[in-house]
Amino acid sequence: MKSMRIELRYTSAAIPPLHKGICESPDIDREIIVGGQAVDGVETITSFVYGQPEAYEALLCALETVLEYDITPSDDGFFLYLRRELGPEGLSLLDALAQETVVVVPPIEIRSDRTIRLTVVGHPSALTAVVEEVPDGIGLDVRWVSQEIAVAGAAVSDRQAAALQAAWDVGFYEIPREGGIEAVAEELECAVSTASELVRRGEANAVKRVLDSGP
Repeated sequence: MKSMRIELRYTSAAIPPLHKGICESPDIDREIIVGGQAVDGVETITSFVYGQPEAYEALLCALETVLEYDITPSDDGFFLYLRRELGPEGLSLLDALAQETVVVVPPIEIRSDRTIRLTVVGHPSALTAVVEEVPDGIGLDVRWVSQEIAVAGAAVSDRQAAALQAAWDVGFYEIPREGGIEAVAEELECAVSTASELVRRGEANAVKRVLDSGP
């Protein structure tokens, strides 16, 4: 099996109405789909949207294809449950992704630059078919290919994230620095060498993720 991270880019003429609305709204940054399915031409998804709920709801209300939705506000955005009928462009994209041995791995990132980023896992021949069968109006760029089953998950481990949070809390990243690695270790209740290792690895992984993701 192989893993492949791809970026799909719509032309201005082919972009679906909801995605177009995200691109055009100054109050919506991006949408992260964390789960979903499509049955008989109806797509059901759950996602987190970075943006204003009112702006996104206005887009939904303008679309006849929307069957049901629920919005729960949260910090930096809101959680969304959405059921909608898929148009021809959505069905064509699903057909390209629906290769026999291919799995689309969440999260799927709907971006305000007319692109979608997602990871697919499957046999090499099936991944090649995905690339070849993407419908007209959508460009495809392969961002990376792995010989192993890999996903675009969290940039850092839970322990590294805890260390970075502790470093932030004690002022490790302030200029000038307010708290040193000793303060981080005290916050984590671990040895200074352990805290230093966790912070350094967390920083390295976070930077690598940013560079891999690109602009």
